[in-house]
Amino acid sequence: MNLKVLLLLLGLSFLTVFALVYVLLTRQGSFSQSPRCPSIPPRIHPWTHPSQSQLFADLTPEELTAVMSFLTKHLGPGLVDAAQARPSDNCVFSVELQLPAKAAALAHLDRGGPPPVREALAIIFFGGQPKPNVSELVVGPLPHPSYMRDVTVERHGGPLPYYRRPMQKTEFVQIWRHLKEVELPKAPTFLASVLNYNGSTLAPLHSTASGFHAGDRATWIALYHNISGLGVFLHPVGLELLLDHGALDPADWVVQQVFYLGHYYADLAQLEWEFKVGRLEVIRVPLPTPGGASSLRPRVTPDPPLPPLQFSLQGPQYNIQGNSVTSPLWTFTFGHGVFSGLRIFDIRFKGERVAYEVSVQECLTVYGADSPKTMTIRYLDSSYGLGLNSRALVRGVDCPYQATMVDIHVLVGTGSVQLLPGAVCVFEEAQGLPLRRHHNGIGGHFYGGLASSSLVVRSVSSVGNYDYIWDFMLHPTGALEARVHATGYINTAFMSGGAESLLFGNRVGERVLGAVHTHAFHFKLDLDVAGLKNWVIAEDAVFKPVAAPWNPELQLQRPQLTRYQLVVTQRKEAEPHSSSIYYQNDMRSPATVFADFINNETLLGEDLVAWVTASFLHIPHAEDIPNTVTVGNRVGFLLRPYNFFNEDPSIFSPGSVYFERDQDAGLCSINPVACTQQLADCVPNLPSFSYEGL
Repeated sequence: MNLKVLLLLLGLSFLTVFALVYVLLTRQGSFSQSPRCPSIPPRIHPWTHPSQSQLFADLTPEELTAVMSFLTKHLGPGLVDAAQARPSDNCVFSVELQLPAKAAALAHLDRGGPPPVREALAIIFFGGQPKPNVSELVVGPLPHPSYMRDVTVERHGGPLPYYRRPMQKTEFVQIWRHLKEVELPKAPTFLASVLNYNGSTLAPLHSTASGFHAGDRATWIALYHNISGLGVFLHPVGLELLLDHGALDPADWVVQQVFYLGHYYADLAQLEWEFKVGRLEVIRVPLPTPGGASSLRPRVTPDPPLPPLQFSLQGPQYNIQGNSVTSPLWTFTFGHGVFSGLRIFDIRFKGERVAYEVSVQECLTVYGADSPKTMTIRYLDSSYGLGLNSRALVRGVDCPYQATMVDIHVLVGTGSVQLLPGAVCVFEEAQGLPLRRHHNGIGGHFYGGLASSSLVVRSVSSVGNYDYIWDFMLHPTGALEARVHATGYINTAFMSGGAESLLFGNRVGERVLGAVHTHAFHFKLDLDVAGLKNWVIAEDAVFKPVAAPWNPELQLQRPQLTRYQLVVTQRKEAEPHSSSIYYQNDMRSPATVFADFINNETLLGEDLVAWVTASFLHIPHAEDIPNTVTVGNRVGFLLRPYNFFNEDPSIFSPGSVYFERDQDAGLCSINPVACTQQLADCVPNLPSFSYEGL
């Protein structure tokens, strides 16, 4: 090869490398400088009323502070901050919105009347009185309160005994302090050698405190290994104590019984003595290892690929102003009760109200096991606060990344306002399947369809071991759906009975029983379909034998509708809730019984409320470790139009697809889905990630 040829080849190689580098650099530059996707605001329709939301808006921090100042001034100098209160103190337990009477609200919303007076409902613990009690006070008008009135007797039929008060955080702290400082020191040798207790490696988990008689405040408390970063709920050690904490002075609290490996003892001192003399059969429980089965730390290779991301290239097709949500089809307002959690009001489809209120009422779990703590669990989670325990949601996991995150402010268990950042999210959910579709090949060739999507408002209540994901979904068909998913850690018990323990669940770890339990979720559905006067009729199908009309000798089974009434009630202001935060600690003699709501009243042409229960049985299994998954653990209800419209209203939804055989479905003008490739060249407007919930 001569020199000229060599130089020519080197030159061509240099040009090739230069061209490749240039192409790569220009591609990277064009990507980094890609235009932002154009944001198209939602269309404004004559039925949207974004200014009407204040009727149902949660109290603002300023309003909560004003109510607290008013109560502090008028209830006397003996008022103690609830965060430091003892059972014998007076304190403001909670403050939240007092919902307006429906008649006054509708007079304002529908007939232009003045808005109802804005008021707050305050719950006061009077532990420092000769006759301790719980009182409920309505405070108003807001934002500058000047009056308060006691509504306890009006709402509950009589005074509320003090033992019915919900347990607040300070009482749990006082219980653990009593156990650590008074009870556990009675068995130091047993705790150290059998349970590896060093002063910080155990934590208490409680049953319900209702006891077996009205007035009882005695709770079975089980001890679990507590290692930072691990789920305490999966590490029982087999030791349980029955603590009577009904006395107002914690110094008078007493352990009534101790349970260990199927046997009962008078106290921990007896357990310690029997252990020292060698009469106690024990099972030594080692400390769990960090990163073990109960850890939620990822167990994947470094730098895994990101999961699929759902986003809207042109921005969301809804607006939020305060707590009012408007979309091309739906308008509603949302609120967040401290105890009952998520609720929506004044729900309208194309400007016409279909429901006045849809709200969560209660979340009940009932357990079975052979240990006293677990077998006595009857959790009514509203008493612990479904709203209070709504934690900050993680963008891209708890909600789609592009969701609108809304802060919540509460005042409960402390004298100051608490911020729950991003505790509610609103988003459009793509279902990943068609809402409707048809491919026609008879009498003509065409395709028509619409991708399924819905407008969703969501919150998540993390109450103890379980996380409940609450959704209200509004569909383009005019259907309204409520659903709840259960996830989080299961509640476990120590397996001391061998095969007998397996009557109550499955083994999910070394001597760990996943206890069988039921979940029941109760909702309130205040329907206003085409006005206040509603009729409720249920239709079901039965098969009846009939003669074939073309040949009486032949017989066929034909489905036929039957008509009967559902169990619903007339709406009453005196029946705002189906449950009560005072039920948890007095289940055997509650002031109000939900069954009393049902009294065979007429359901024809009345303002009606449907009380809906959705439930499921959960038999824990090994795949519930470390967490129960949402798949298969979802229930809810669906309210959908039935001969309310002349046709499916989703036919008017944007995004509908239709093309015929002789049309080019790849054209944007024919098929809106074909525009996706063009829009994919832009960068969606995604918010930066932040989290303030820990």
